[in-house]
Amino acid sequence: MEMLQNALNGIDSVSSYVLVAVLIPTGLYFTIRTGVIQVRMLPEMFRTLAEPGGRDSEGNKNISPFRAFSISAASRVGTANIAGVALAISLGGPGAVFWMWLTAVVGGATAFAESALGQVYKMKDGPNFRGGPAYYIRHGMNMKWLGLVFAVIVAITYGIVFNTVQSNSIVDAVGASFNVEDSNFAFSAIAGVVIAVGAYLIFVGGAKRISNISAYLVPIMAGLYLIVGIIVVVLNLGAVPDMILTIFTDAFSMDSIAGGTLGSIMLIGVQRGLFSNEAGIGSVPNAAATASASHPAKQGFVQALGVYFDTILVCSITAFIILLSNPEYGSSAEGIQLTQTALSGQLGQWAIHFLTFAIFFFAFSSILGNYYYGEANIEHLTTSKVAMRVYQVIVMVSVFIGAIAALDIVWTAANIFMAIMALINLFALLMLSPLVFNLLKNYQQQRRQGLEPVFHRSDLPTFKRINTDIDAWDGTDEVTTAKFWQDRGKKVRPDDD
Repeated sequence: MEMLQNALNGIDSVSSYVLVAVLIPTGLYFTIRTGVIQVRMLPEMFRTLAEPGGRDSEGNKNISPFRAFSISAASRVGTANIAGVALAISLGGPGAVFWMWLTAVVGGATAFAESALGQVYKMKDGPNFRGGPAYYIRHGMNMKWLGLVFAVIVAITYGIVFNTVQSNSIVDAVGASFNVEDSNFAFSAIAGVVIAVGAYLIFVGGAKRISNISAYLVPIMAGLYLIVGIIVVVLNLGAVPDMILTIFTDAFSMDSIAGGTLGSIMLIGVQRGLFSNEAGIGSVPNAAATASASHPAKQGFVQALGVYFDTILVCSITAFIILLSNPEYGSSAEGIQLTQTALSGQLGQWAIHFLTFAIFFFAFSSILGNYYYGEANIEHLTTSKVAMRVYQVIVMVSVFIGAIAALDIVWTAANIFMAIMALINLFALLMLSPLVFNLLKNYQQQRRQGLEPVFHRSDLPTFKRINTDIDAWDGTDEVTTAKFWQDRGKKVRPDDD
């Protein structure tokens, strides 16, 4: 078993380097080709976030862009925002935070590209939509086999394996907060049953129930966490300028405060940033595809904003809490305990219990978001309702197992699968990049004409070797057609489908 773990650790280390080496150049490519869209179109991101979902032609309420954003945020905002940031700082020092920020800014362009494509190639699923990389690989690139491989990896990695880690984090945090020994099996088992059954009852409600829960849970929990972090910043306002200066100077130091080299600091910061905001990994487009938007670029803008929300806001607050407590760097790898120590030192022992509360809801929302990614890809593999019920039970059991046992080997294997998943997705993004640029051009042209952008299938250009087999955007089943916006006093072009 130890030999297997060592072998997987070696593969994981190599795959992490390869992933970073591909993700960053891809992000820079989309940044340049879109004219730094993640900064230039920031006001548009906030505008499109508020777009209503409305109803389809049969009166069924659609999932709005904000609710689709909430599903992705539910998966993004998890224990990585608390424990992962602490780990980056303990190993890489303050400079790692700068590279996390830079990764988020670059990743915003990639997030736009993958989420816009998720919208273009979404498929009708009753009153709702589903989609993701498996769909645009299959229908956009006409590579069915690769789409199936991607779908299997996501269903296993996110829906099953990553959820064992989230439930394990919940039990560890609650146990530590109430001084329960790790060996207390009864406590772990009871907690595992409660978490697993609670999650299952939400799973069976599908994307709409998950989005409804996430739309309330994520903003409230993230908001409370940000408020606590801001209180820490205000209490240490005089130290903030020095902290910011240290982040920037240490980021370019050849011999950092933590004792690492410039290359190691960059790698640690970039890895933590990528694994936290998931831009380019291929997970977020599964959520982006659920939204009913009038133009694919709109959900691209919304999900690009999600990268900022995850890294620039939530991760930064964790970093500030830690850095304003003058921690020691480079001595050993520390995760959640570093954040706990920093927060309790600033606000008192009650803050440890608050952090437990935060971890519980962050991790539980991640279970919901991760499950939905798996569900969307199971639906790509089969339309069988029985298969979906079986998958839901398997995920529920996995959540319970994660609560009673820490599965290090499974976690390492999942990291490797996630790297493979990301490489497949990045390949697809580059192949379909001409379509992304045309979508953006189409959107900007309509905005310059003073129109509320709408998209029709006839707008989709054909490219050599790229299929344009799409199921949506025919102007009949979506609420966000020309008539929808005309009824709300918006000026739009005629519906020409």
